[in-house]
Amino acid sequence: MRGRDLINAFLPDEVILEIFRHLDSKPSRDACSLVCRRWLSLERLSRTTLRIGASGSPDLFVKLLARRFVNVKSIHIDERLSISLPVQLGRRRGGDQLTLSSLKLQYMTEISGSEDGQAESYCLSDAGLAALAEGFSKLEKLSLIWCSNITSLGLMSLAQKCTYLKALDLQGCYVGDQGLAAVGKCCKQLEDLNLRFCEGLTDTGLVELALGSGKSLKSLGVAACVKITNQSLEAVGSHCKSLETLSLDSEIIHNKGVLAVAQGCPLLKALKLQCINVTDEALIAVGTGCLSLELLALYSFQQFTDRGLRAVGNGCKKLKNLTLSDCYFLSDKGLEAIAIGCKELTHLEVNGCHNIGTMGLESIGRSCQNLTELALLYCQRIGNCALLEVGRGCKFLQALHLVDCSSIGDDAICSVATGCQNLKKLHIRRCYEIGNKGIIAVGEYCKSLTELSLRFCDRVGNEALIAVGQGCSLQHLNVSGCHQISDAGIIAIARGSPQLNYLDVSVLQNLGDAAMVELGEGCPLLKDIVLSHCRQLTDVGLSHLVRNCTMLESCHMVYCQGITSTGVATVVSSCPNIKKVMVEKCKVSSRTKRRAGSVISYLCVDL
Repeated sequence: MRGRDLINAFLPDEVILEIFRHLDSKPSRDACSLVCRRWLSLERLSRTTLRIGASGSPDLFVKLLARRFVNVKSIHIDERLSISLPVQLGRRRGGDQLTLSSLKLQYMTEISGSEDGQAESYCLSDAGLAALAEGFSKLEKLSLIWCSNITSLGLMSLAQKCTYLKALDLQGCYVGDQGLAAVGKCCKQLEDLNLRFCEGLTDTGLVELALGSGKSLKSLGVAACVKITNQSLEAVGSHCKSLETLSLDSEIIHNKGVLAVAQGCPLLKALKLQCINVTDEALIAVGTGCLSLELLALYSFQQFTDRGLRAVGNGCKKLKNLTLSDCYFLSDKGLEAIAIGCKELTHLEVNGCHNIGTMGLESIGRSCQNLTELALLYCQRIGNCALLEVGRGCKFLQALHLVDCSSIGDDAICSVATGCQNLKKLHIRRCYEIGNKGIIAVGEYCKSLTELSLRFCDRVGNEALIAVGQGCSLQHLNVSGCHQISDAGIIAIARGSPQLNYLDVSVLQNLGDAAMVELGEGCPLLKDIVLSHCRQLTDVGLSHLVRNCTMLESCHMVYCQGITSTGVATVVSSCPNIKKVMVEKCKVSSRTKRRAGSVISYLCVDL
């Protein structure tokens, strides 16, 4: 810096710290920390969150982090994200600390091989967790995702030191009852607890936690814990009166446990259930006792009928979000009860409920005028008339998802387009009755549309995309498998959507280099592109694409016959932000592999 350092001379620490707190990206914070020693020290003081993957020496790593970032209140450790340390342990001039500046604390996703070519992953131990607790005593949120070496001993150390803990995620950790009981005893402010795949727990641990931290607990998730039974939920119902969210996935739990929660937790707002042994009796109790319920998700229920859903419609007047997935015995009558009773509904997903048809959804369209998102997946009995009613009644609809709805066609899409002009997201997959007519209407009326996905809609062609290109400015487009689309359609999108950042044109046999030239000129913000199985594309088109799309981060180009090793090398050398290139192994030259081997992914190797 030339001349006087005015910033450091006049700004006190408090002001610089406040500026750092407003930086919304880690690269920006890292860049500021490199300005001078004072800024490095202040940036460390301002950091309150750390995200950590597996490291070469995790216990030591945690100790070093604790010394450098003393005000951290939230730590996320996910040992599925595995790396090797990019620096060697050793002494620095003036100290014996590790050089941590090059360690990636966020999004550690690259796996570096060991000397024998095998990828290594290292797990945090109880000693490391104890060091974490000692170093981060102000900790409020901790996620330990698949930290398989953590036991009750480490969890007890954590509970004793981190008494301000409010959120704890133990997904995939084989902790026992003693550790969970210690959390209940010491962490009286605990509000959020996730116990997914904690196979070592039994009722003893969860009951003890409910007794200790039940008054503060607001959110609980339990899944695949085969030793947790109704007894645990009875304790939750008795002691967790402030519980607002319960997510339960169990083959062991019966009505008794859910009844206890429904009757004992009147403040419950969100309930997600995947319990094959729970029946209408439990759902009736939910409708009777959980009058504040706003979100209900029911998955794979074999014993629920319209009787249970009718009780929810009659009692849960505040319900806003409903998911019904693979509930085979629900019919139109149950959905009609929801429509009549839950007029504040904003999100509805119906997935694989084969007895729900047109009449049920018509009632939603007539009664739920605040609906903003609708997803219909594998609903063969829902036809055009249902979406005609949605188009007339749901003026605020912003997102529509249709998958394998064979009875829905252009008339339905036209009705939605003309009636729901605030639509922002339209995702359609394998709906073979939808063609150009419906999508042209979307382009004409839905000017706010930013995401369009038309996967394997083989009746959609260039006319539809030309209308969309003229009427909408897309950010996300997926036309994979729409074989009638060629250069003309993609060129129209390139000219009308300068904000486009994601594009999937895979399996378009008639797409050529002309479209790539237009994309390169018109869509400089493009980050992700999928070109696989586009047989007419060549290295020439690819070079035009990457010439201006320098922000490209991923490029899939498997089975593109006209693209050679030259094209692959062009992508790698022209895009400084590239993170993933998927291609056949035979198209990667030795030079490209040396230069960018870490970003190359292979599909169907050595066929």
